[in-house]
Amino acid sequence: MNNKIKVIAFDADDTLWVNETYFRDAEVAFAKLLSKYETKNKIDQELFKKEIENLHFYGYGIKGFVLSMIECALELSNYNIKPKTIEAILEIGKEMLEKPIELLEGIEEVLQALQGKYKLIVATKGDLLDQERKLEKSNLLKYFHHIEVMSDKKEKDYQKLIKHLDINPSELLMIGNSLKSDVLPLIKIGASAIHIPFHTTWMHEEVTEQEKQNEDYKTLASIKELPAIL
Repeated sequence: MNNKIKVIAFDADDTLWVNETYFRDAEVAFAKLLSKYETKNKIDQELFKKEIENLHFYGYGIKGFVLSMIECALELSNYNIKPKTIEAILEIGKEMLEKPIELLEGIEEVLQALQGKYKLIVATKGDLLDQERKLEKSNLLKYFHHIEVMSDKKEKDYQKLIKHLDINPSELLMIGNSLKSDVLPLIKIGASAIHIPFHTTWMHEEVTEQEKQNEDYKTLASIKELPAIL
């Protein structure tokens, strides 16, 4: 591994703790609520389309997801949806926000092993209030020097983070589950990245085989393998 690394940045959702699983469960519940209007496949497709349309307005996170569900329900029902169903959609969102934090296996031990050797930070995207709540509930805050909740994770966003940290790109290592958000943009700006896949990935975060080619990054099966390769 690059021995210049001074800062290790961790993605939060599906890298530190379980997240995407709850969105999949919410999609199933949403499709059941709208089953009289459309097939599950069509509902899933329309909801995804609506989420992508709305990223520009709401950004990433549960609240934007709930607003997209409501909008999608109105359109799929031809604006005949009952207030009780909208209430049920809001309830899905509240349940998601109240989920307990389920740390991924080995996270705390790895953070303990790395603390003091590197500056550890969180670089995640999503809703600020929700991510702060999750970090608080996770009991992991004590390991991190800095928390950055980003509106997006493109090259320019990471360049801004590097400038803020006052380091060179070669001194940053990013750890995350998304090739699109946590790995490929880093490689392109001269930083290092390690991919630790999660068992489920949001369609918006998927990349093509062509995008993966000729990029210099490591993939680990588990976060527990990290200290040994640094």
